[in-house]
Amino acid sequence: MINKCNEFTRRILNFPAIRPSETVSFSSLIASLIQLGQRICEYKSKTFFTNKKKARNSIRLIEDILIILEEIPYGVSRFAYSSILSLSEIHFIFQKFQFLLEDCCRQDSRIWMLAKSKDVSSQFQMQARAVAVALDVLPLEEIDVSVEVKEVVEFVRNQAFKLKFEVEMDDRRMQVNVLNILDKFEDGIIPKSSDLKGVLDYLGIKHWGECNREVKFLDNEIYLEGNTVEKREMGILSSLMGFMIYCRETMFDVLDNASNRQINNGDQIIRFLNLDDFRCPITLEIMSDPVTIASGHTYDRSSILKWFRAGNSTCPKTGERLTSIDLVPNLSLKVLIKQYRSANGVPFVETGRRNRDTVKSVATSSVANEQALKLLAIFLVGRLVAGTFEQQNKAAFEIRLLTKTSIFNRSCLVEAGAIPPLLNRVASKDSSCQENAMAALLNLSKNIKSKSIIVGNGGLFLILDVLKEGLKMEARQHAAGTLFYLTSVEEYRKMIGENPGFIPSLLELLRNGTDRGKKNALVTIFGLLMRPENHWRVIAAGLVPLVVNLLKSFEREDLITDSLAVLSTLSERLDGAMAVLYAGALPIIVNVLNSCNSRAAKEYCVSLLLALCINGGADAVPVLVKNSSVMEPLYSLLAEGNSKASKKASALIRLLHEYNEKTSSGLITPVFIEDQFINVW
Repeated sequence: MINKCNEFTRRILNFPAIRPSETVSFSSLIASLIQLGQRICEYKSKTFFTNKKKARNSIRLIEDILIILEEIPYGVSRFAYSSILSLSEIHFIFQKFQFLLEDCCRQDSRIWMLAKSKDVSSQFQMQARAVAVALDVLPLEEIDVSVEVKEVVEFVRNQAFKLKFEVEMDDRRMQVNVLNILDKFEDGIIPKSSDLKGVLDYLGIKHWGECNREVKFLDNEIYLEGNTVEKREMGILSSLMGFMIYCRETMFDVLDNASNRQINNGDQIIRFLNLDDFRCPITLEIMSDPVTIASGHTYDRSSILKWFRAGNSTCPKTGERLTSIDLVPNLSLKVLIKQYRSANGVPFVETGRRNRDTVKSVATSSVANEQALKLLAIFLVGRLVAGTFEQQNKAAFEIRLLTKTSIFNRSCLVEAGAIPPLLNRVASKDSSCQENAMAALLNLSKNIKSKSIIVGNGGLFLILDVLKEGLKMEARQHAAGTLFYLTSVEEYRKMIGENPGFIPSLLELLRNGTDRGKKNALVTIFGLLMRPENHWRVIAAGLVPLVVNLLKSFEREDLITDSLAVLSTLSERLDGAMAVLYAGALPIIVNVLNSCNSRAAKEYCVSLLLALCINGGADAVPVLVKNSSVMEPLYSLLAEGNSKASKKASALIRLLHEYNEKTSSGLITPVFIEDQFINVW
């Protein structure tokens, strides 16, 4: 009876109300209506920063209707179908009122609800008229109520018809103020602090954390709007995003506890989650666009659509026949998956070849947004150069936040000259300042122009110092991540590889770092291996036995995949292949091939095994031929993998079959010694 839609994240100002079942009993319907009305009346105790009068009037209307409902006897079920139909409509309208009130008192969307005051007014007006119509057609003659109750119904119906929900005067005045500030941003003019403060005070935004909640809300709305066809709201969302970010950085001198939660909250949440809950039951891969079907089970959108297009109308997991093949986005799970990927440095691949950075680049089409962020970049660089220590640290932290996912923000800050003063901050003796500066540089290093600026300002040596002796492990892993982006340039791969300090320091982080640190070290080493001259350097430093040993203990699939990628690259050369074989990697690789759920890991296993067979045949091929468990995953990849993986699987199968045929024909004589092969040709 009660709408369970909140199991998923409802987008603001969307009202997915559900009409009660046609088979519902009269008594159940009345009881549910009273319960729902009472919950709506509880909103009287909530704080409304905008749309205050509309909220109060709607709650008062619901209270009046509750008086009527509580007078209707619902212990019997002899009333006509028309009575149930009218009351079901009221139940449907009540749900929409609840959604509206919930949105009006949200703590993270105050400026958006201010901007949408006209639409909110229209929605309140629409629901009030709908209630009036439902009361008008309510067949009171079928219901045992007193004359007094009938009079109350008439009174409430007339009140509902007469109610006027218009944009309130104070809200309209503040809307004008916000628009004036946005106009200043568009013209490249810095708005007065008093004007900004006036808006923040009206919305009750007193602290950095409250402002940051608004930014995060708008950020998510921009992402959702970017995935719609019309993108009608993208312009105003983008402008308000620039407005609130500018306020967050310039109007609050003190970071409250929310700043730490901003960085660490994702890690705290995912620590207690089971990674298997993120996997699609069909592909067993971590989902990128989870959707829930009628059975209540969640799948990746592309996988379940493929299932339905194949003519299936059942739940793949339970076999239950579905009454509907509608897909409901599981936004709550999607957020958790993004937090997991972000916390662990795993890219989040969006469906439809869209990613969040692309959506954000669309968002910056707002002139007000662009200009606000350009003005803000100049402000933050000024704080880095000439501010107090606290201001410098806060500026580094704000740059860290701004550049985490936004391509445009990175470009603005690089152009404003943020990199040299950030490099100065990484030498700080304060652990927080060093970490924030290093994290900001990591984000900025993704910008194409930033790499030469970092290296040209002596950044390589400063990054090496942090990598070796950073005050916090987080700073060291950020340093490794920055090196990864620098290795995309051949000249810098050469400089990093030839410096005797980098590779040993990366191996130390790989040996003793956090999972995030290990990942950053692995991908940076992988980047260095793009230069063939660096192969012998990492082998001489002892990378291979370290990675092989870690491969046995890794539980995270992304770390397993990255380790296999490094070993596979090394094995393309004879010295690397022999180092991998001598480290005893072969049985470990076969075990991963048979046990790992990740298709990428399996494909790297095949590439690695093929390279080992080609470059170290006598030591690898006989062992694989003897191990019968190798063939099943190879044939599976041959059938299901991409073309590149299929070709490698086919080549490996053919190589193993040829060896087996030669052994059977006597062309090769295998000699078994303690489960190893010596081949006599």
